[in-house]
Amino acid sequence: MEVLVDHIAKTISLTEEERSQLMSKLTNRRYLKGQYIGQEGDITRILSFIRKGTVRTFYLDASGSEHIISFGIENWWVGDLGSLIEQKPADYNVQCLEDTEVIQISNEDLQSLYITIPKLERFFRILIERAYVSTQKRIVRKQSLPAKERYILFLEHYPEIASRVPQYMIASYLGITKEFLSQIRSQIART
Repeated sequence: MEVLVDHIAKTISLTEEERSQLMSKLTNRRYLKGQYIGQEGDITRILSFIRKGTVRTFYLDASGSEHIISFGIENWWVGDLGSLIEQKPADYNVQCLEDTEVIQISNEDLQSLYITIPKLERFFRILIERAYVSTQKRIVRKQSLPAKERYILFLEHYPEIASRVPQYMIASYLGITKEFLSQIRSQIART
């Protein structure tokens, strides 16, 4: 649990008492490859910090096709944030792509800690702001850049993810078919 507290301490300073208080609310959990941390339709009641492993967040459309929204690796937070905040059924599935270890905090405990350690609320505000900016940039890139450029940017920004997830999932994340991604990879290899 120290790894999470140290992660938070990079953004805000915590006293020893605050560190202890935070750690008392955290739990460790292990998931096997293929297991779900959260599922569409369930209300998200926990937020998870990845200590080890890789996950994907995705939804299924009406025809049953998967659409990957994001990936998560070590030191990333995962969960259906909309469901957590609104306490309504989740729109997304969060599935482990590898055996995964997480540190979790319940929404109830998080809300309580916001009151007793107000700077934690600042930490999560900063985290959500960064995620929002990243999401906006992704939307603009998806609408304005050709698939090849989106793929190259993905490789530049997330080389570790690119080496840990199957190509068909990267294609889904980029909004293209796996066949088209294969063509793009061939073009890049020839240059």
